[in-house]
Formats: sequence, structure tokens, C-alpha cells
Amino acid sequence: MNKTQFVEKMHEKTGFGTVKETEKAYKAFIETVIDALKEGEKVQLVGFGTFDIGERAAREGRNPQTGESIQIAASKSPRFKAGKAFKDAVND
Repeated sequence: MNKTQFVEKMHEKTGFGTVKETEKAYKAFIETVIDALKEGEKVQLVGFGTFDIGERAAREGRNPQTGESIQIAASKSPRFKAGKAFKDAVND
């Protein structure tokens, strides 16, 4: 399912205004999660799951083509952990 199909499904389920308004709600949700994670907050949606940031330390790696040693910079990565109700719904 791509974004357009997802927004259309959301619109069918909610009956929320027009498809364009539903897409605005979708974009607002995504932006709100991103903004919260940028500020170092965790987003917990009971029954769905938790979005947070994982941190990777700087480390040394190897270029697979040359075998040369390279430095890989520290980075942050968004993570999602599914909640129990979400897992149970998918497994039913």
C-alpha cells in the first residue's frame, strides 16, 4: 500500500471531509512525530506503539571494494516498537 492508497483508506474509514483534508491530517501526523523526535521526545500511542530515537556510536568500518579502513560517524536513527494490542491484532 502506498501513501495515496493509505490516505484514501483513511478517508473511507473516517469520512473526514475531503481526501485532500485527510491528506493534510496524515501529513500533520507525520510532521508531529518527526518534530517530537527531533526534540528528543518519545511518542507513545497506546494500543499502537512507540516512536523514539536510537543512537549509534561512531565506529570504524571497511570499504568492501578496497579493504581500506574508514571512520563511520555517529548517527541517530528513528525506531518504532509495536504495542501489544497492535501485535495481537496483526497475529489474529
